[in-house]
Amino acid sequence: WTPPESVIEEFERRRGGCVYREEEVPRFVLPDALAMENGEQVRCEESWQARRAEMLALFETEMFGRAPPAPDKVHFEVSQTVALDARAVRKEITGIIAHQDRKFEFSFRLLVPIESKNVPAPVMLFINNRGREVIDPPAASTANEFWPSALIVQRGYAAAAFDHSEFDPDEHDGFRNGIHGFFDPEARERDACAWGAVAAWAWGASRCLDYLERDTHVDAKRVAVIGHSRGGKAALWAAASDSRFAMAVSNNSGCGGAALSRRRFDETIGRLTERFPHWFCARFSTYGNGREHQLPTDAHMLIALLAPRSVYIASASADLWADPRGEFLSLAEASKVWEAVYAGTSISSDDMPESGGAIAVRSLGYHLRNGKHGLFRFDWNHFLEFADREIP
Repeated sequence: WTPPESVIEEFERRRGGCVYREEEVPRFVLPDALAMENGEQVRCEESWQARRAEMLALFETEMFGRAPPAPDKVHFEVSQTVALDARAVRKEITGIIAHQDRKFEFSFRLLVPIESKNVPAPVMLFINNRGREVIDPPAASTANEFWPSALIVQRGYAAAAFDHSEFDPDEHDGFRNGIHGFFDPEARERDACAWGAVAAWAWGASRCLDYLERDTHVDAKRVAVIGHSRGGKAALWAAASDSRFAMAVSNNSGCGGAALSRRRFDETIGRLTERFPHWFCARFSTYGNGREHQLPTDAHMLIALLAPRSVYIASASADLWADPRGEFLSLAEASKVWEAVYAGTSISSDDMPESGGAIAVRSLGYHLRNGKHGLFRFDWNHFLEFADREIP
């Protein structure tokens, strides 16, 4: 696949000075996800778990930042009503975290199929980044392509969603608001490895999973965490840092998500951290502006952290900002871990589908939607088909 010349020219007009052509992508060498820091190769699950711990620590210190551990206790308050013409129960959940003498509250929504009273339903947990109105009734019960909760319930899944601003307001506010300000209320200089907004959203997904483990109408061992764009970055990190998630779906997540940073394609580390300095830990910005090769990780290692669980990556043909080819190549490179350690099937870098196409092997899937940056019913249908196979 190659993007149409008209799409490339449009991006070049809008965002001059960025790389949009494959012949302009710099040569690079990716760090080996299967090579231990002592030089030994990963050959079994035991050595993979050791290598995984090394990689997880690198992502914490060099990219996402170190998040606090799970709180000792989270209290949940639940109200529920019948929804979707009596096909589901809608639950409004408020989580209350106590820390020292302070309390922090967050909320999320859950639609559970009525049939799950007998058999607990698997869950699609969505990190929403388009405003609370997208997931609030009645929007969440109508024809909503971005968050089609009715479709999800119809397919037999519980549909859970929280707005990312519940945990971090997505503003460069000096980390004074949201969960950062709750845990660190005193204004002082932050460590270069302190957690950013993406890590906060991922941490929030784990707190929603804390509740799902208590709800007998859902199966907390079959939860997929899903996000679009910045939410897709958070979904990958949530599943990487919390192995309770059975599956992750990252849609159009680009640099800092599924796309290889070393390609320096459109949204580079430098541009990303300059525009959104609060998303990652401060140290991540030092790898921008031609220093990407010094980063000890890249997106293929982020995806590989989920092995042997399930991962789905989605791109859009006219979303050069997120680098569709870089997203696919990252998945293909990560697939070597599933092949080497878990007897899975690797994906060749030559197998990228044409626009509108998809590819799936055991535990791994990818599609390239025709169109621009966004999240649509086409994407959800592919996610659900993959989930039908991976977390039935």
